[in-house]
Amino acid sequence: MDYDILIVGSGPAGQHAAWQAARMGKRAAIIERKPSIGGAGLQTGTIPSKALREAAYLASRSGVQGMREASTAARHGVLAEAVRRKDMVIAQQESVIVKRLLKSGVALIPGEASFIDEHTLEVVDANGASRRLSADVILLATGSRPHRPSDIPFDKQTVLDSTSILKLKRLPKSLLVVGGGVIACEFVSIFAALGVAVSVVDSHAQLLAYLSEDVVAVLAESFDNMGVELHMQQRVVAVRREEGRTLTLLESGQKLYSEVVLYALGRVPNAQSLNTPKAGITLDQGWITVNKQFQSSVPHIYAVGDLIGRPALASTGMEQGRAAVLHAFGGSGQAMPANLPMAIYAIPEISWVGKTEKEAKRDQIDYVVGRGYYKESARGQIIGDANGLVKLIVDAHSHRLIGAHIVGEHASELIHTGQLLMNFNGTVHDLVANAFNYPTLAECYKLAALDCLSHLSPTPEPLL
Repeated sequence: MDYDILIVGSGPAGQHAAWQAARMGKRAAIIERKPSIGGAGLQTGTIPSKALREAAYLASRSGVQGMREASTAARHGVLAEAVRRKDMVIAQQESVIVKRLLKSGVALIPGEASFIDEHTLEVVDANGASRRLSADVILLATGSRPHRPSDIPFDKQTVLDSTSILKLKRLPKSLLVVGGGVIACEFVSIFAALGVAVSVVDSHAQLLAYLSEDVVAVLAESFDNMGVELHMQQRVVAVRREEGRTLTLLESGQKLYSEVVLYALGRVPNAQSLNTPKAGITLDQGWITVNKQFQSSVPHIYAVGDLIGRPALASTGMEQGRAAVLHAFGGSGQAMPANLPMAIYAIPEISWVGKTEKEAKRDQIDYVVGRGYYKESARGQIIGDANGLVKLIVDAHSHRLIGAHIVGEHASELIHTGQLLMNFNGTVHDLVANAFNYPTLAECYKLAALDCLSHLSPTPEPLL
Protein backbone atom coordinates (compact mmCIF):
# COMPACT_ATOMS: atom_id res chain seq x y z
CA MET A 1 0.00 0.00 0.00
CA ASP A 2 1.12 3.57 -0.71
CA TYR A 3 -0.17 4.79 2.68
CA ASP A 4 -1.47 3.45 5.95
CA ILE A 5 -4.42 5.82 5.64
CA LEU A 6 -5.80 8.02 2.88
CA ILE A 7 -8.13 10.80 4.00
CA VAL A 8 -10.45 12.36 1.44
CA GLY A 9 -11.32 15.92 2.45
CA SER A 10 -9.33 18.53 4.39
CA GLY A 11 -12.09 19.98 6.57
CA PRO A 12 -12.04 19.81 10.39
CA ALA A 13 -12.84 16.07 10.45
CA GLY A 14 -10.14 15.20 7.92
CA GLN A 15 -7.52 17.39 9.60
CA HIS A 16 -7.99 15.84 13.02
CA ALA A 17 -8.01 12.33 11.56
CA ALA A 18 -4.68 13.07 9.87
CA TRP A 19 -3.12 14.52 13.02
CA GLN A 20 -4.22 11.52 15.06
CA ALA A 21 -2.79 9.13 12.48
CA ALA A 22 0.49 11.05 12.42
CA ARG A 23 0.71 10.93 16.22
CA MET A 24 0.39 7.16 15.95
CA GLY A 25 3.28 6.99 13.50
CA LYS A 26 1.14 6.16 10.47
CA ARG A 27 1.80 7.17 6.87
CA ALA A 28 -1.10 9.54 6.24
CA ALA A 29 -2.19 11.68 3.31
CA ILE A 30 -5.05 14.10 2.73
CA ILE A 31 -6.60 14.37 -0.71
CA GLU A 32 -8.33 17.71 -1.38
CA ARG A 33 -10.09 18.67 -4.62
CA LYS A 34 -10.40 22.38 -3.83
CA PRO A 35 -7.45 24.76 -4.37
CA SER A 36 -7.51 25.71 -0.67
CA ILE A 37 -7.21 23.61 2.46
CA GLY A 38 -9.87 23.63 5.18
CA GLY A 39 -13.12 22.52 3.58
CA ALA A 40 -16.42 24.23 4.26
CA GLY A 41 -15.47 24.65 7.92
CA LEU A 42 -12.77 27.15 7.04
CA GLN A 43 -13.52 28.37 3.53
CA THR A 44 -17.29 28.64 3.09
CA GLY A 45 -19.04 27.87 6.36
CA THR A 46 -18.09 27.87 10.01
CA ILE A 47 -15.22 30.35 10.18
CA PRO A 48 -16.46 32.88 7.57
CA SER A 49 -19.95 33.09 9.04
CA LYS A 50 -18.63 33.40 12.59
CA ALA A 51 -16.22 36.16 11.55
CA LEU A 52 -19.11 38.07 9.98
CA ARG A 53 -21.23 37.40 13.05
CA GLU A 54 -18.61 39.00 15.29
CA ALA A 55 -18.57 42.15 13.15
CA ALA A 56 -22.36 42.27 13.17
CA TYR A 57 -22.44 41.76 16.93
CA LEU A 58 -20.09 44.68 17.50
CA ALA A 59 -22.21 46.83 15.20
CA SER A 60 -25.38 45.82 17.07
CA ARG A 61 -23.94 47.11 20.35
CA SER A 62 -24.51 50.63 19.06
CA GLY A 63 -28.10 49.79 18.12
CA VAL A 64 -29.76 48.39 15.02
CA GLN A 65 -31.63 51.63 14.44
CA GLY A 66 -28.33 53.48 14.23
CA MET A 67 -27.19 51.13 11.49
CA ARG A 68 -30.43 51.67 9.57
CA GLU A 69 -30.11 55.43 9.83
CA ALA A 70 -26.45 55.43 8.75
CA SER A 71 -25.57 56.49 5.25
CA THR A 72 -25.47 53.89 2.49
CA ALA A 73 -21.70 54.31 2.21
CA ALA A 74 -21.25 53.79 5.96
CA ARG A 75 -23.38 50.64 5.98
CA HIS A 76 -21.55 49.14 3.01
CA GLY A 77 -18.31 50.12 4.71
CA VAL A 78 -19.21 48.01 7.75
CA LEU A 79 -19.81 45.01 5.49
CA ALA A 80 -16.58 45.64 3.56
CA GLU A 81 -14.58 45.76 6.80
CA ALA A 82 -16.30 42.59 8.04
CA VAL A 83 -15.47 40.79 4.79
CA ARG A 84 -11.86 41.99 4.99
CA ARG A 85 -11.49 40.64 8.51
CA LYS A 86 -13.19 37.38 7.49
CA ASP A 87 -10.74 36.90 4.61
CA MET A 88 -7.81 37.71 6.89
CA VAL A 89 -8.93 35.12 9.45
CA ILE A 90 -9.36 32.49 6.74
CA ALA A 91 -5.88 33.15 5.34
CA GLN A 92 -4.27 33.00 8.78
CA GLN A 93 -6.09 29.82 9.75
CA GLU A 94 -5.25 28.13 6.45
CA SER A 95 -1.58 28.90 6.98
CA VAL A 96 -1.69 27.46 10.50
CA ILE A 97 -3.42 24.27 9.31
CA VAL A 98 -1.05 23.66 6.39
CA LYS A 99 2.04 24.19 8.56
CA ARG A 100 0.71 21.87 11.25
CA LEU A 101 -0.13 19.13 8.73
CA LEU A 102 3.25 19.33 7.03
CA LYS A 103 5.08 19.46 10.37
CA SER A 104 3.23 16.29 11.36
CA GLY A 105 4.41 14.55 8.21
CA VAL A 106 1.00 14.42 6.54
CA ALA A 107 1.14 14.45 2.74
CA LEU A 108 -1.17 16.91 0.95
CA ILE A 109 -2.38 15.63 -2.41
CA PRO A 110 -4.41 17.93 -4.69
CA GLY A 111 -7.15 16.39 -6.80
CA GLU A 112 -10.55 14.72 -6.82
CA ALA A 113 -10.70 11.18 -5.50
CA SER A 114 -12.92 8.30 -6.60
CA PHE A 115 -12.82 4.59 -5.83
CA ILE A 116 -11.25 2.05 -8.16
CA ASP A 117 -11.75 -0.69 -5.59
CA GLU A 118 -12.10 -0.86 -1.82
CA HIS A 119 -8.42 -0.14 -1.21
CA THR A 120 -7.60 2.07 -4.21
CA LEU A 121 -8.47 5.65 -5.16
CA GLU A 122 -7.94 7.41 -8.46
CA VAL A 123 -6.94 11.04 -7.95
CA VAL A 124 -7.42 13.50 -10.82
CA ASP A 125 -5.78 16.91 -10.40
CA ALA A 126 -6.86 20.27 -11.85
CA ASN A 127 -4.80 19.66 -15.01
CA GLY A 128 -6.51 16.34 -15.70
CA ALA A 129 -3.55 14.20 -14.70
CA SER A 130 -4.50 11.10 -12.74
CA ARG A 131 -2.78 8.63 -10.46
CA ARG A 132 -3.81 5.70 -8.33
CA LEU A 133 -3.14 5.54 -4.60
CA SER A 134 -3.81 2.69 -2.20
CA ALA A 135 -4.08 2.42 1.57
CA ASP A 136 -4.93 -0.07 4.30
CA VAL A 137 -7.50 2.37 5.67
CA ILE A 138 -9.52 4.99 3.81
CA LEU A 139 -11.37 7.73 5.66
CA LEU A 140 -13.99 9.82 3.87
CA ALA A 141 -14.53 13.38 5.11
CA THR A 142 -15.86 15.16 2.03
CA GLY A 143 -18.52 17.13 3.93
CA SER A 144 -21.74 18.58 2.59
CA ARG A 145 -23.05 21.54 0.59
CA PRO A 146 -26.23 23.65 0.69
CA HIS A 147 -29.40 22.02 -0.61
CA ARG A 148 -30.34 23.74 -3.89
CA PRO A 149 -33.76 22.59 -5.15
CA SER A 150 -34.12 22.78 -8.93
CA ASP A 151 -37.24 24.96 -8.67
CA ILE A 152 -35.44 27.72 -6.74
CA PRO A 153 -33.74 30.14 -9.19
CA PHE A 154 -30.36 30.53 -7.51
CA ASP A 155 -28.32 33.22 -9.25
CA LYS A 156 -25.68 34.17 -6.62
CA GLN A 157 -26.92 37.75 -6.70
CA THR A 158 -30.54 37.91 -5.57
CA VAL A 159 -31.34 34.27 -4.70
CA LEU A 160 -28.56 32.88 -2.54
CA ASP A 161 -27.52 29.86 -0.52
CA SER A 162 -25.38 29.91 2.63
CA THR A 163 -22.18 29.84 0.57
CA SER A 164 -22.94 32.58 -1.94
CA ILE A 165 -24.34 34.97 0.69
CA LEU A 166 -20.84 35.17 2.18
CA LYS A 167 -19.67 36.81 -1.05
CA LEU A 168 -22.05 39.78 -0.98
CA LYS A 169 -20.26 43.06 -1.74
CA ARG A 170 -23.03 45.34 -0.49
CA LEU A 171 -25.77 45.16 2.10
CA PRO A 172 -29.25 44.62 0.65
CA LYS A 173 -32.09 46.79 1.91
CA SER A 174 -34.18 43.71 2.64
CA LEU A 175 -33.53 39.99 3.04
CA LEU A 176 -35.97 37.10 3.21
CA VAL A 177 -34.62 33.91 4.80
CA VAL A 178 -36.26 30.58 4.00
CA GLY A 179 -35.69 28.26 6.96
CA GLY A 180 -35.59 28.40 10.74
CA GLY A 181 -32.65 26.16 11.54
CA VAL A 182 -29.10 26.85 12.70
CA ILE A 183 -27.72 28.38 9.50
CA ALA A 184 -30.86 30.42 8.90
CA CYS A 185 -30.89 31.89 12.43
CA GLU A 186 -27.22 32.79 12.28
CA PHE A 187 -27.64 34.75 9.06
CA VAL A 188 -30.85 36.37 10.29
CA SER A 189 -28.85 37.68 13.26
CA ILE A 190 -25.95 38.91 11.14
CA PHE A 191 -27.98 40.89 8.63
CA ALA A 192 -30.59 42.19 11.08
CA ALA A 193 -27.80 43.48 13.31
CA LEU A 194 -26.31 45.26 10.29
CA GLY A 195 -29.55 47.15 9.78
CA VAL A 196 -31.08 45.04 6.99
CA ALA A 197 -34.85 44.52 7.08
CA VAL A 198 -35.07 40.75 7.57
CA SER A 199 -38.04 38.41 7.36
CA VAL A 200 -38.16 34.64 7.96
CA VAL A 201 -40.37 31.92 6.52
CA ASP A 202 -40.39 28.53 8.24
CA SER A 203 -42.77 25.57 8.36
CA HIS A 204 -42.35 24.93 12.10
CA ALA A 205 -44.23 26.51 14.98
CA GLN A 206 -40.98 27.85 16.49
CA LEU A 207 -37.46 28.56 15.33
CA LEU A 208 -34.98 25.77 16.12
CA ALA A 209 -37.90 23.46 16.77
CA TYR A 210 -35.83 20.81 18.60
CA LEU A 211 -34.64 23.18 21.35
CA SER A 212 -36.30 24.21 24.60
CA GLU A 213 -39.05 26.80 24.15
CA ASP A 214 -37.74 29.08 26.89
CA VAL A 215 -34.27 29.16 25.34
CA VAL A 216 -35.58 29.85 21.82
CA ALA A 217 -37.91 32.52 23.25
CA VAL A 218 -34.87 34.63 24.18
CA LEU A 219 -33.61 34.43 20.60
CA ALA A 220 -37.09 35.24 19.24
CA GLU A 221 -37.25 38.31 21.49
CA SER A 222 -33.87 39.45 20.17
CA PHE A 223 -35.13 39.03 16.62
CA ASP A 224 -38.24 41.03 17.47
CA ASN A 225 -36.12 43.83 18.95
CA MET A 226 -34.11 43.93 15.71
CA GLY A 227 -37.32 44.20 13.68
CA VAL A 228 -37.26 40.71 12.19
CA GLU A 229 -40.62 39.57 10.80
CA LEU A 230 -41.44 35.89 11.43
CA HIS A 231 -43.79 33.95 9.15
CA MET A 232 -44.04 30.65 11.00
CA GLN A 233 -45.91 27.52 9.92
CA GLN A 234 -45.69 28.72 6.34
CA ARG A 235 -44.25 26.99 3.27
CA VAL A 236 -42.66 28.50 0.18
CA VAL A 237 -44.15 27.38 -3.12
CA ALA A 238 -42.21 29.66 -5.50
CA VAL A 239 -39.41 32.20 -5.69
CA ARG A 240 -39.09 34.43 -8.74
CA ARG A 241 -38.06 37.86 -9.98
CA GLU A 242 -40.85 40.37 -10.43
CA GLU A 243 -40.66 44.11 -11.16
CA GLY A 244 -37.02 44.38 -10.13
CA ARG A 245 -37.62 42.62 -6.83
CA THR A 246 -37.62 39.04 -5.60
CA LEU A 247 -41.05 37.59 -4.96
CA THR A 248 -41.53 34.71 -2.53
CA LEU A 249 -44.95 33.12 -2.80
CA LEU A 250 -46.25 31.22 0.24
CA GLU A 251 -48.60 28.25 0.32
CA SER A 252 -51.15 30.49 2.04
CA GLY A 253 -51.17 32.75 -1.02
CA GLN A 254 -49.24 35.53 0.73
CA LYS A 255 -46.68 37.39 -1.38
CA LEU A 256 -43.45 38.59 0.19
CA TYR A 257 -41.12 40.96 -1.65
CA SER A 258 -37.45 41.46 -0.83
CA GLU A 259 -34.27 42.56 -2.52
CA VAL A 260 -32.50 39.27 -1.72
CA VAL A 261 -33.60 35.76 -0.73
CA LEU A 262 -31.46 33.35 1.28
CA TYR A 263 -32.59 29.74 0.90
CA ALA A 264 -31.26 27.91 3.98
CA LEU A 265 -33.17 24.64 4.16
CA GLY A 266 -30.88 21.67 4.61
CA ARG A 267 -27.63 20.39 3.19
CA VAL A 268 -26.71 17.44 0.97
CA PRO A 269 -23.68 15.12 1.19
CA ASN A 270 -20.65 15.39 -1.08
CA ALA A 271 -20.57 11.72 -2.01
CA GLN A 272 -21.62 11.77 -5.66
CA SER A 273 -18.09 11.91 -7.12
CA LEU A 274 -16.58 9.22 -4.89
CA ASN A 275 -17.90 6.32 -7.01
CA THR A 276 -18.83 4.48 -3.83
CA PRO A 277 -20.44 1.46 -5.63
CA LYS A 278 -16.96 0.31 -6.71
CA ALA A 279 -16.00 0.04 -3.05
CA GLY A 280 -19.29 -1.58 -2.01
CA ILE A 281 -20.24 1.23 0.37
CA THR A 282 -23.88 1.47 1.50
CA LEU A 283 -25.58 4.87 1.17
CA ASP A 284 -28.79 6.22 2.68
CA GLN A 285 -30.16 8.92 0.37
CA GLY A 286 -26.61 9.92 -0.43
CA TRP A 287 -25.36 9.91 3.17
CA ILE A 288 -22.84 7.26 4.15
CA THR A 289 -24.15 4.83 6.76
CA VAL A 290 -21.72 4.13 9.61
CA ASN A 291 -21.67 2.24 12.90
CA LYS A 292 -20.62 3.63 16.29
CA GLN A 293 -16.95 3.36 15.32
CA PHE A 294 -17.63 5.32 12.09
CA GLN A 295 -17.04 2.28 9.89
CA SER A 296 -19.01 2.14 6.67
CA SER A 297 -20.43 -1.13 5.33
CA VAL A 298 -16.81 -1.86 4.31
CA PRO A 299 -14.95 -2.17 7.65
CA HIS A 300 -11.66 -0.52 6.63
CA ILE A 301 -13.46 2.44 5.02
CA TYR A 302 -14.54 5.05 7.55
CA ALA A 303 -16.71 8.15 7.13
CA VAL A 304 -16.94 11.15 9.45
CA GLY A 305 -18.22 14.72 9.64
CA ASP A 306 -21.07 16.14 7.59
CA LEU A 307 -20.89 13.18 5.19
CA ILE A 308 -22.67 10.98 7.74
CA GLY A 309 -25.38 13.51 8.66
CA ARG A 310 -26.29 15.08 11.98
CA PRO A 311 -25.08 16.75 14.09
CA ALA A 312 -22.86 17.99 11.23
CA LEU A 313 -20.82 20.40 13.33
CA ALA A 314 -17.12 21.15 13.00
CA SER A 315 -16.51 20.28 16.66
CA THR A 316 -18.17 16.87 16.41
CA GLY A 317 -16.47 16.16 13.08
CA MET A 318 -13.08 16.77 14.69
CA GLU A 319 -13.79 14.21 17.40
CA GLN A 320 -15.26 11.72 14.91
CA GLY A 321 -12.10 11.90 12.81
CA ARG A 322 -9.91 11.29 15.83
CA ALA A 323 -12.11 8.45 17.10
CA ALA A 324 -12.22 6.72 13.70
CA VAL A 325 -8.43 6.67 13.43
CA LEU A 326 -8.03 5.38 16.98
CA HIS A 327 -10.40 2.53 16.16
CA ALA A 328 -8.79 1.79 12.80
CA PHE A 329 -5.32 1.39 14.27
CA GLY A 330 -6.18 -0.08 17.65
CA GLY A 331 -5.49 3.02 19.69
CA SER A 332 -6.24 2.99 23.41
CA GLY A 333 -8.12 5.53 25.45
CA GLN A 334 -11.52 7.16 25.16
CA ALA A 335 -12.41 7.65 21.52
CA MET A 336 -15.38 10.00 21.74
CA PRO A 337 -16.41 12.27 24.62
CA ALA A 338 -19.61 11.12 26.24
CA ASN A 339 -21.25 14.52 25.82
CA LEU A 340 -20.59 16.82 22.89
CA PRO A 341 -21.41 20.54 23.09
CA MET A 342 -23.50 22.22 20.40
CA ALA A 343 -23.58 25.92 19.58
CA ILE A 344 -25.54 28.33 17.42
CA TYR A 345 -23.69 31.58 16.77
CA ALA A 346 -26.73 33.79 16.51
CA ILE A 347 -27.23 37.06 18.38
CA PRO A 348 -27.56 36.02 21.17
CA GLU A 349 -25.55 32.79 21.13
CA ILE A 350 -27.21 29.51 22.07
CA SER A 351 -25.28 26.49 23.31
CA TRP A 352 -26.25 23.21 24.91
CA VAL A 353 -25.03 19.79 25.94
CA GLY A 354 -26.94 16.69 27.00
CA LYS A 355 -30.68 16.23 27.14
CA THR A 356 -33.51 18.65 26.58
CA GLU A 357 -36.65 18.47 28.71
CA LYS A 358 -38.45 16.76 25.82
CA GLU A 359 -35.77 14.08 25.69
CA ALA A 360 -35.83 13.59 29.47
CA LYS A 361 -39.60 13.08 29.34
CA ARG A 362 -39.23 10.72 26.39
CA ASP A 363 -36.69 8.66 28.34
CA GLN A 364 -38.98 8.70 31.42
CA ILE A 365 -36.39 10.41 33.59
CA ASP A 366 -37.59 12.09 36.76
CA TYR A 367 -35.89 15.48 36.58
CA VAL A 368 -35.89 19.04 37.90
CA VAL A 369 -34.95 22.28 36.19
CA GLY A 370 -32.94 25.17 37.61
CA ARG A 371 -32.42 28.56 36.00
CA GLY A 372 -29.78 31.20 36.53
CA TYR A 373 -30.50 34.49 34.79
CA TYR A 374 -27.76 36.79 33.54
CA LYS A 375 -29.66 39.77 34.97
CA GLU A 376 -29.26 38.27 38.46
CA SER A 377 -25.46 38.27 38.15
CA ALA A 378 -23.31 41.35 38.51
CA ARG A 379 -21.51 40.62 35.23
CA GLY A 380 -24.80 40.30 33.39
CA GLN A 381 -25.85 43.69 34.70
CA ILE A 382 -22.49 45.20 33.73
CA ILE A 383 -22.66 44.01 30.12
CA GLY A 384 -26.36 44.81 29.85
CA ASP A 385 -27.54 41.31 28.91
CA ALA A 386 -30.91 41.22 30.66
CA ASN A 387 -32.23 38.14 28.86
CA GLY A 388 -29.37 35.66 29.14
CA LEU A 389 -30.11 32.34 30.80
CA VAL A 390 -28.32 29.25 32.11
CA LYS A 391 -30.74 26.35 32.37
CA LEU A 392 -29.80 23.07 34.06
CA ILE A 393 -31.64 19.76 33.82
CA VAL A 394 -30.88 17.48 36.75
CA ASP A 395 -31.79 13.90 37.57
CA ALA A 396 -34.11 14.14 40.57
CA HIS A 397 -32.71 11.00 42.21
CA SER A 398 -28.95 11.10 41.63
CA HIS A 399 -28.76 14.94 41.43
CA ARG A 400 -26.45 14.50 38.43
CA LEU A 401 -26.48 17.04 35.64
CA ILE A 402 -28.00 15.54 32.49
CA GLY A 403 -28.43 18.68 30.39
CA ALA A 404 -27.25 22.28 30.24
CA HIS A 405 -28.71 24.96 27.97
CA ILE A 406 -27.42 28.52 27.70
CA VAL A 407 -28.62 31.50 25.71
CA GLY A 408 -26.83 34.82 25.92
CA GLU A 409 -23.43 36.38 25.48
CA HIS A 410 -20.52 33.88 25.52
CA ALA A 411 -22.89 30.88 25.66
CA SER A 412 -20.59 28.84 23.42
CA GLU A 413 -17.73 29.35 25.91
CA LEU A 414 -19.75 28.86 29.10
CA ILE A 415 -21.22 25.51 28.02
CA HIS A 416 -17.95 23.67 28.61
CA THR A 417 -18.36 23.91 32.37
CA GLY A 418 -21.57 21.92 32.09
CA GLN A 419 -19.99 19.51 29.62
CA LEU A 420 -17.06 18.70 31.90
CA LEU A 421 -19.34 18.27 34.91
CA MET A 422 -21.48 15.80 32.95
CA ASN A 423 -18.47 13.87 31.62
CA PHE A 424 -17.24 13.40 35.20
CA ASN A 425 -20.71 12.48 36.53
CA GLY A 426 -20.90 15.67 38.58
CA THR A 427 -23.90 16.86 40.55
CA VAL A 428 -25.47 20.23 41.26
CA HIS A 429 -23.79 20.07 44.67
CA ASP A 430 -20.42 20.32 42.89
CA LEU A 431 -21.57 23.55 41.24
CA VAL A 432 -22.83 25.01 44.50
CA ALA A 433 -19.56 24.18 46.23
CA ASN A 434 -17.41 25.58 43.42
CA ALA A 435 -15.87 29.06 43.60
CA PHE A 436 -16.38 31.15 40.46
CA ASN A 437 -14.56 34.35 39.61
CA TYR A 438 -16.56 37.43 40.57
CA PRO A 439 -18.09 39.04 38.67
CA THR A 440 -18.57 36.49 35.85
CA LEU A 441 -21.39 35.03 33.82
CA ALA A 442 -20.22 31.59 34.98
CA GLU A 443 -21.75 32.40 38.36
CA CYS A 444 -25.11 31.72 36.70
CA TYR A 445 -24.24 28.02 37.00
CA LYS A 446 -24.28 28.39 40.77
CA LEU A 447 -27.54 30.37 40.64
CA ALA A 448 -29.13 27.66 38.49
CA ALA A 449 -27.76 24.91 40.76
CA LEU A 450 -29.20 26.61 43.85
CA ASP A 451 -32.52 26.84 42.03
CA CYS A 452 -32.32 23.09 41.39
CA LEU A 453 -31.64 22.35 45.04
CA SER A 454 -34.89 24.05 46.02
CA HIS A 455 -36.69 21.31 44.08
CA LEU A 456 -34.57 18.35 45.19
CA SER A 457 -34.40 16.11 48.25
CA PRO A 458 -31.54 17.03 50.63
CA THR A 459 -29.27 14.16 49.58
CA PRO A 460 -28.99 12.24 46.34
CA GLU A 461 -29.87 8.58 46.14
CA PRO A 462 -26.82 6.30 45.80
CA LEU A 463 -25.98 5.15 42.27
CA LEU A 464 -26.64 1.48 41.66
